[in-house]
Amino acid sequence: MHSLLFLGSFLLSTVSGYTWKNVKIGGGGGFTPGIVFNPTEKGVAYARTDIGGLYRLNADDSWTPLTDYANDTTWHDWGVDALATDPIDARRVYITVGMYTNSWDPNNASVMRSQDYGKTWSRTPLPFKAGGNQPGRGMGERLAIDPNNNKIIYFGARSGNGLWKSVDQGLSFQKVTSFTAVGTYVADSTDTSGYNNDIDGLAAITFDSTSPLKNGSTSRIYVGTADRDSSTWVSNDAGETWTAMVGQPTGVFPHKMKFSKEEKALYISYNSESGPYSAGFGYVYHVSSNGTFTNITPAWAAKNSVTIGYGGLALDTQKPGTLMVAAMNLWAPDVQIFRSTDSGATWTTIWDYVNGTQTKYYTQDTNLAPWINNQRQPGDTKILGWMLESLEINPFDSQHFLYGTGVTIYGSHNLESWPKIHISSLADGIEEESVQNLISPPGISIPLISAVGDDGGFVHYDLDKVPENSFVDPFWSTTTALDYAGLAPKNVLRIGNSQLATSTDAGKNWTLVSSAPSTASGGAIAYAADASAIVWASSAGSLRVASNSITTISSLPSNAAVVADRVNPAYFYAGDTTGVLVSKDGGKTFTRTVNVTSYGGVKMAAHPATAGDVWLSTDLGIYHSTNFGSTFTQSPSVTGANAIAVGRGAGNGTNVYSFNTIGGVAALRLTSDVGKTWSTISDAEHGFASASANCLAASWETPGLVFVGTNGRGVFYGLP
Repeated sequence: MHSLLFLGSFLLSTVSGYTWKNVKIGGGGGFTPGIVFNPTEKGVAYARTDIGGLYRLNADDSWTPLTDYANDTTWHDWGVDALATDPIDARRVYITVGMYTNSWDPNNASVMRSQDYGKTWSRTPLPFKAGGNQPGRGMGERLAIDPNNNKIIYFGARSGNGLWKSVDQGLSFQKVTSFTAVGTYVADSTDTSGYNNDIDGLAAITFDSTSPLKNGSTSRIYVGTADRDSSTWVSNDAGETWTAMVGQPTGVFPHKMKFSKEEKALYISYNSESGPYSAGFGYVYHVSSNGTFTNITPAWAAKNSVTIGYGGLALDTQKPGTLMVAAMNLWAPDVQIFRSTDSGATWTTIWDYVNGTQTKYYTQDTNLAPWINNQRQPGDTKILGWMLESLEINPFDSQHFLYGTGVTIYGSHNLESWPKIHISSLADGIEEESVQNLISPPGISIPLISAVGDDGGFVHYDLDKVPENSFVDPFWSTTTALDYAGLAPKNVLRIGNSQLATSTDAGKNWTLVSSAPSTASGGAIAYAADASAIVWASSAGSLRVASNSITTISSLPSNAAVVADRVNPAYFYAGDTTGVLVSKDGGKTFTRTVNVTSYGGVKMAAHPATAGDVWLSTDLGIYHSTNFGSTFTQSPSVTGANAIAVGRGAGNGTNVYSFNTIGGVAALRLTSDVGKTWSTISDAEHGFASASANCLAASWETPGLVFVGTNGRGVFYGLP
């Protein structure tokens, strides 16, 4: 075995200014579980996402991200479990952040509070976890501000932690001991991971703003719990005592609770499941100020022998008695949306069956993100979406409504023409993609190709425009890895859903490699510099693909990271937790060259223009070879690293980019002197969240251009 060398000089970490922007994909790309309009200031609205943080609505229908500060320490702030906008002081907005209640997220939740519409934030830690990306994340809102006293804020917790209250505008929270219901529903009691078998807890909180004040607080408060036996609770004494409401339905629990001030009535959408993927069954109820429950569930479902569990609920505050509800999921032929103008006595639908055939009363476009419709596969009739938990009518404009789906935010500006309205994708500015891999092939005028979860992937000709090409034919929902041939960069490949496809025109058209075994999935993949061979370290073992035939590479561990030399077609490099392996015969065999102990998370990158130049990134450090992997030099003071990429630097030099840890601080850094010194290029406004979940690519065409793929905020590109 060959030995490692160590640089003698001490590595310095300085800050180097970079400008960051989102690569525009458009359309959102993920689930939007909550949308909230401020009731007192026109134009103030927010959307919360499950893995991509919080956004604020702009006057032109676009959205501005508000939580990009999240870094490797605060990554779980991108899981927003609850949202409230202050009805008295519209500048104030509150969110509860935390991704998971199980071991996947080691940190407790926080309530984040802002006094400037989300531009800056302060943190109030909570003594338990939140679940912004867990079952029931579309219920709510779990945060509610007293409409008559904005010092008072309630929060409904998960995991059996009950109801909490702040009396100082979120500076501190105390448990409401008089409220003893904690919710009993779990999505799947057989799941031992803690993800599906945790108690979903409290579902929604709202106030009767017309009720008398008690000690300066609104006296009547409603709380919904995720409990099929007794789920709807009321206090008539500002939270001192609570009672289960008489006449509430059983077998279901609230998803949304909205109070109509003008009608002095509460509306509730009920579902037997917490969602967002399940459908369930449910009802819609009107509750009068004296507590009388009236079932106003649309008759459409029974008439068509369809079971519906309800999710989204919206009230038109300018037109009391006008409201909308949505099926949480109705997987075929499409989700259904209902509207009533008489407090739920009668309903009309956005589509219906006429003589057994679906008739659509609406029109629809995805002009701001054409890929949404372009990716729809034969037989997929879901135009309106799925997972409809957020549904809101603008309180200042009865023509304007929005709803969140599993892929985008849809909406309309001609709601009064119901049901003959026009639906558009209105998620411009929301970039919620979970990015799996990035490549920047040199010399072909395509700066970036991206692999993403749920939406396949994209070819980006212009970083500031919605991509013209998304991965289709074949299409699969998640692409896990990409690569290109260094000497023939229009040759690219992708894997996902146990499939392998190649392209000879930089991703415009694809050919499925039919010989790939159906058991092969995941792992790393590499394209020989001349596109003559593919090495795939897959779940089915390490495979070599050449001339559409596949052979097993017994000398390559299937869990290894793999890259191809970008200049010499004979060489491939691999790394695992015990060291480096090199192939000199086009990937047919691999031989171990260097032992480098690590515990996981091994990544590799090859120089785009220099043969034999390869980088190894591990959880214990970064290593560099200039002799085809025979020996490696360690970069000093880097104590751990994740993604790594090589690109062009100033003056035709070379930049290497890495998410790494120096002095106990994780950040995105670059070196232009082969690892002797590193400069920090992430900043307080762009932390890119969890370093271990991110991927990197760098341009060999534009000096300093680097791409960051995140788990929830899409792709960023940076320039000095």
